[in-house]
Amino acid sequence: MSPAPNSLLRDGWLVRLCLARALMMLPAMSYAGALPLLRTEWSMSATAAGSISTSSQLGYAVSLLALSWLADRVGARRVFVVSSVVSGVAAIAFALFARSYASAIVLHTLASMAQGGTYTTLIMLFADRYPPERRGTAVGWLIAALSLGYALSLAVTGLMLPFGGYPAAFIVTSAGCVVGAVIAIAALRDTPNVVHARSATRGFGGDVLTNRHAMLLMAGYTAHSWELLGMWAWVPAFIAATLVLSGSQALEATQLGAYAAAAFHLVGLVASSSMGRLSDRLGRRAVLIGCAAIAAACSFTFGWLVAAPAALVLIVGAIYAFTAIGDSPVLSTAMTEAVPATYLGSALAIRSLLGFGAGAIAPLTFGAILDATNPARATASEWGWAFVALGAGGLIATVCAWTLPRARASARAVRA
Repeated sequence: MSPAPNSLLRDGWLVRLCLARALMMLPAMSYAGALPLLRTEWSMSATAAGSISTSSQLGYAVSLLALSWLADRVGARRVFVVSSVVSGVAAIAFALFARSYASAIVLHTLASMAQGGTYTTLIMLFADRYPPERRGTAVGWLIAALSLGYALSLAVTGLMLPFGGYPAAFIVTSAGCVVGAVIAIAALRDTPNVVHARSATRGFGGDVLTNRHAMLLMAGYTAHSWELLGMWAWVPAFIAATLVLSGSQALEATQLGAYAAAAFHLVGLVASSSMGRLSDRLGRRAVLIGCAAIAAACSFTFGWLVAAPAALVLIVGAIYAFTAIGDSPVLSTAMTEAVPATYLGSALAIRSLLGFGAGAIAPLTFGAILDATNPARATASEWGWAFVALGAGGLIATVCAWTLPRARASARAVRA
């Protein structure tokens, strides 16, 4: 039975899984947080630096595709538990052995692939547990936990850099992943492993591929991921660049850039928790349109502020962070309502491949544009066009949201 409407935050199952999710994400941003220093220590161009993020995101996308499809057939809980164990092992391997561009691109990709079974499987478990009228709020807290994990990852990285450099940052964050996996497995000890029957459905083609609502959500999610994942990968370095251009030293700028990006992820935590709940009240479409449109405007503005006063950069960055992540729980919740539970894993698999595939290309594209617009410069001072490229995704996401049916998604939920 689902918890009462006002008791979600007293639901120990939800709280423990959200805490576990946050801890398991601790390694996720340690590379991005240390990136300005790693570019020097590993002799990487911006394109090479972006390629590590791209490779890991592509690996994550492929893993999500395979493991989300598998979850439909063997159960989401089973896939999540196994993936959690593998994630902890892979995170430790990255922390101990990533010491160059070549080793990092391999180990970071493997660590990301190990995480592939821990995201959509949780959305499936939440969809089984919570009814549509409360699902946006519940999934919002799950995505908020993701933002908290990213913020902690950047904060811990910034804290550890002066003491033990990037190796210490990698080790501490990977240990958090192991702790999170233990908490998650314990939380799911009494949760049934559900495999939904398919006899009453129209098949994957009828329920997903020819489902206009689901296809619009997939397209919107793909564009959203391009903008969001590209922004996440480069915002710490962008903040560091603004500080270097204003006179800060490289180490200090990198540390402060990590802290500022962590603060942006905390803003994202508020966005995810509040926008999921707001979509339960106003409908998914309205919230998706608002978030996507404002995020696109921020993408077209943010990069040109590299030499602006720090206060302005932080204000615009906070708005950017809020809106770019604010539609994430709404997109995920809407997908659980657009397709039957029998094919939810497979639908999320395709969505994840498209979304994280686009998100994987975005950091590389961003880095290539950064190199092209800053030839032979040790510190990039031209960031506008790279962020404009991300804004194209925001525009497409806005159009997709606008084209969705106007009726409230919760009222149109598919009862599988």
